[in-house]
Amino acid sequence: MYQRRGAELAAEKVNAAGGINGRKIEIVIADDQATNPGAFAALQKLLEDKEIPMIVGSNRPTQLQAMLPTINEAKIPMAMGGTNYGLTHSENRWVFRFRPHDGFSAKVMAKFVVEELKLKKVAIVHSSDAFGIGGRDLVVPALKELGAEAVLVQGINNGDKDFTAVAQAVKRSGATVACTFIVYNTDLGVFVRQLKQQGADAKLVGSPSITDVATRNLAGDALYGAYGVSDYHADASPTAKSFATAYKAKCGNDPDFLSAWTYDAVTVFAEAMKRAPDLKPENLRNALLGIQKLPGAEGEFNFNQNGDGLDHYHVVQNDKGAIVMIKTIRGAR
Repeated sequence: MYQRRGAELAAEKVNAAGGINGRKIEIVIADDQATNPGAFAALQKLLEDKEIPMIVGSNRPTQLQAMLPTINEAKIPMAMGGTNYGLTHSENRWVFRFRPHDGFSAKVMAKFVVEELKLKKVAIVHSSDAFGIGGRDLVVPALKELGAEAVLVQGINNGDKDFTAVAQAVKRSGATVACTFIVYNTDLGVFVRQLKQQGADAKLVGSPSITDVATRNLAGDALYGAYGVSDYHADASPTAKSFATAYKAKCGNDPDFLSAWTYDAVTVFAEAMKRAPDLKPENLRNALLGIQKLPGAEGEFNFNQNGDGLDHYHVVQNDKGAIVMIKTIRGAR
């Protein structure tokens, strides 16, 4: 829902400003049913429509991995919100990432834990999928480089209903901080609640899903005081603030990173279509790679040859349910 609303809001803004050389853009929706087979079927459906010049894909790494071979064969630009490092380092010329990747989030998380929170006994809890494993494999060496110790590294299965054993393991480990790379907000919300129920005395620092509206609603006060790294925050820039105001006026609630990245994807794709001499895939790809210093809700877009457009993360904190920004950290992609 959030991703769809962000894309539709961007399309409305583009069309209100005259569209693409006088032609309005249309958002065509294909339901991925939140599964890998569903994502592949949705992609095939969109590819059958030869009038679609660009595709806004998923933010779930496992779905994106299923899509990549087909996108590479179809040779059509696809925006994605998945943060797994390998997605833009797989020699696929046609994917463009509209969120910062986990290689950077892991470094920001480790730096904040060690240098700001002054904590060095870390439990890492991650989804046992491409996102979680990728985050784990990046944050462990980042912590070690800064002199911290991973006293527990524990995977969880997506969709499990009971994480009590994992919460108990965190408590027994003596960790003073728990870093999470959990992709689904339902899993994260349940885990955080059970962590509190078990009395684990560890601060929480999570990947962007820890800031998600649904996660906060499910976890409630169990997330109060928790930190996270987030690619989007309304107070980060005038463009982010303008997007938040427009989104709330249209949808009645505040946006999050899910709506921000699709808003930016449609906005940037529209800009590429304006710059390209025609809508042929190669010309659209070149136009995307030429986009530099373009302000978006998520941040300033500067695409490199891998298709990565952003180089920042915000450190944020849950203040009794509200996400407040602590600082922004930028770096090389």
